[in-house]
Amino acid sequence: MLSLEKISELLGKESDTLLQHESKTISKDMLHLPGPDTVNKIYQPSGRNPQVLRSLGQLLNHGRLAGTGYMSILPVDQGVEHSAGASFAKYPAYFDPENIVKLAIEGGCNAVASTFGVLSSVSRNYAHRIPFIVKINHNELLTYPNRADQVMYGTVEEAWNLGAVAVGATIYFGSEQSDRQLVEVSQAFERAHELGMATILWCYLRNDAFKKDVDYHLSADLTGQANHLGVTIQADIIKQKLPTVNGGYKALNTGNSSYGKLDERIYTELTSDNPIDLCRYQVANCYMGRMGLINSGGASEGAADLAEAVRTAVINKRAGGMGLISGRKAFQRPMAEGAALLNAIQDVYLNEQITIA
Repeated sequence: MLSLEKISELLGKESDTLLQHESKTISKDMLHLPGPDTVNKIYQPSGRNPQVLRSLGQLLNHGRLAGTGYMSILPVDQGVEHSAGASFAKYPAYFDPENIVKLAIEGGCNAVASTFGVLSSVSRNYAHRIPFIVKINHNELLTYPNRADQVMYGTVEEAWNLGAVAVGATIYFGSEQSDRQLVEVSQAFERAHELGMATILWCYLRNDAFKKDVDYHLSADLTGQANHLGVTIQADIIKQKLPTVNGGYKALNTGNSSYGKLDERIYTELTSDNPIDLCRYQVANCYMGRMGLINSGGASEGAADLAEAVRTAVINKRAGGMGLISGRKAFQRPMAEGAALLNAIQDVYLNEQITIA
């Protein structure tokens, strides 16, 4: 178990900025925070049926974080999204789906998220041992030239038949095809809820226009709005990249462009420059935390992965989020090291000294 001192050491120069920060933007008293009673307190009063509540309970009551209200998920759909060779060349063992599931189990995760092919190939041996989340749509990078689109790879019924507890999907908000994706995913999530499965939405932005002086794909205001659209179609959990900047609406609403709507209070009252406050704006857009926010762990950078993973977990937890979904940092290294990194993330959520900011 990582001690607070070790976590502080990993945070380095940011230790005080992140561990001592007291948010003066959106009050923590306004948030619905994760806890042992999350299903009863947050999801039960909604329109979700008892089967969905049971599935959410399965996700929240498995692995090292069981019973805390927090989640640690291993996602491995990069074989489709980023090409299998690029994803698994470092450790070819992960071409074999069984090793993906084994890593999630060894790493004490709440669930494993992957493709129809990966999970169906080992479902009879593992669907009863760890909750499965089937990612039902993907962007493939074999079409030339590459394009930003999400295509359905199967049906919700297929996911249910292979024993999945939940389905996941991506919408590329801001892309040319986002309207079609929004309709497809909304319909798929409705069907998943009918069958009793939980739903997780990857609320990603995708448009070349979002890259200007900085990359506004990671802007708190734009990602926050993507989250708000995601919970509008009744996603139970939102997956989002950690914000690193702000002011996306302002940057895009210049010159002859009239883009979106904004209120200056987004930047003067609802956020600050502190990473925790930027993430809290994402949480606020998930109905003040009624729908859980899990942030992604990002790409593997090598030696700095442990520190970066712990940093992201601290920001998410102190902002009011529900956990982390970390893939490449875990599976692009030997299994024992990957499991240890996942455990380090979980240690942040298990540490009672790290509290809401």
